Amino acid sequence: MKRRRKFSKEDGRSYLMLLPYIILFSTFILVPVLIAIYLSFTYFDVINKPDFTGLLNYISLFTQDEVFLKYVLPNTFLYALIVGPGGYVLSFLLAWMLAQIQPIPRTVLALCIYTPSMLGQVFIGVIWKTIFSGDQSGWMNSILLRLGLIDTPIQFLLTKDYFMMIMIIVSLWSAMGIGFLAMISGILNIDQELYEAAYVDGLRNRFQEIIYITVPSMKPQMLFGAVMAIVNAFNMGWIGVTLSGANPTPEYSGQLITNHIDDYGFIRYEMGYAAAISVVLLLIVYAFNVIAHRLFDEKD
Repeated sequence: MKRRRKFSKEDGRSYLMLLPYIILFSTFILVPVLIAIYLSFTYFDVINKPDFTGLLNYISLFTQDEVFLKYVLPNTFLYALIVGPGGYVLSFLLAWMLAQIQPIPRTVLALCIYTPSMLGQVFIGVIWKTIFSGDQSGWMNSILLRLGLIDTPIQFLLTKDYFMMIMIIVSLWSAMGIGFLAMISGILNIDQELYEAAYVDGLRNRFQEIIYITVPSMKPQMLFGAVMAIVNAFNMGWIGVTLSGANPTPEYSGQLITNHIDDYGFIRYEMGYAAAISVVLLLIVYAFNVIAHRLFDEKD
């Protein structure tokens, strides 16, 4: 029978170094998640004490909430499945193309591409509201009117047929965030001798170079980019609210699960029900993260 190793001073120092992380993780992630899970089993209106209701919130969400089942859930998956993979692939392609040019223009272009992800909601709203304004002053309407393609201005931001498409365009425009920078870093840190050896062994073109050398050599960055793309795709409901100026969005055409949480939590003050929706969102994001880890995680 093996003897247990005694707790040493080095162990104490290690745990001491981990203490700030443990405190911050517990305070800002673990505790809020546990509180949300608890509140999801209650009726809580902020004023009165939480009243335990069991699974009633979850049952109501999946059987009685017509808006959630008819609009929110389909919109969320449609939006996430386009913006998530779309932004991810676009980030990689732009990072790969920038890695092929000289350092100075690469830095300038990378900053230009990354800047939209740093802009605030108000600034993004001003830019795209100007483009898709519903009168003749809107850039899109002005162009269409001059070309004779329309007779009267289109209310792009108030019409359900256009609203989701505009949200996706704005989201992809602002999707080049930290994951994009991580991919550039990963590509630039690949040993160039790998490419030279691969061409000697029969590699024929740039596409094979990407498939057999680039992607396998930067799996940690690809995984990080995938996780960030997933999180951002499920956390950009504010774009619809910013563009339309209201929650819910016009005819629920851009209503995502985060908007539904805000609607019940901060407009109706049904915090228990909002917590149940947030737990469902947490499980969805976790499931997609598991898939991303299985695709890109390095196996020993």
